[in-house]
Amino acid sequence: MKVHTQSLHFSADSKLIQFIEEKLAKLEVFFDRIIEATVTLKLENTGQIKDKIVEVRLAIPGSVLFVKETNKSFEASVDSAASALKRQLIKYKERIRRSSSN
Repeated sequence: MKVHTQSLHFSADSKLIQFIEEKLAKLEVFFDRIIEATVTLKLENTGQIKDKIVEVRLAIPGSVLFVKETNKSFEASVDSAASALKRQLIKYKERIRRSSSN
């Protein structure tokens, strides 16, 4: 799976990009036909606290899964996005199984 990471209005360090790639690579355990992942990192400057927004678009055969998570750190946002994508992949796989068995 290819992982494309883009950060808007700042530059992400290599540790963060590596962390994202490792987290998303674990999703292949649940669905091995993931084509690519596009990750967008944003900073939201509302009020005193700067929230970190992570959007992940996962391209899979016949569909695209999308998750947007906001947290105080990019790592926490990526964690929650990865677990949300894991749930979506499991549901998608079940749907495929049900439709192919009919």
